[in-house]
Amino acid sequence: MNKTERKPRQTNYQTFYKDAIDKKKGYVTKDGMWAAVPIMDSKQFAIIHNGERVHTCRNFDFAKSYILKENRKSK
Repeated sequence: MNKTERKPRQTNYQTFYKDAIDKKKGYVTKDGMWAAVPIMDSKQFAIIHNGERVHTCRNFDFAKSYILKENRKSK
């Protein structure tokens, strides 16, 4: 392997955002492709997939279940 070639990162994003997930302030998948981000001044969460907002959920639990369901569909 020369200097210009790099191996892809093997990162678990959930370890970095562990506090937010535990406090139900946000969610991210291990590969970072899906995320639930809180919307200001509300209990709602925006669902982000590949940098694009695809859905809005009314709370953390709905957002997490939506992401897990959609993640299963794509595999």
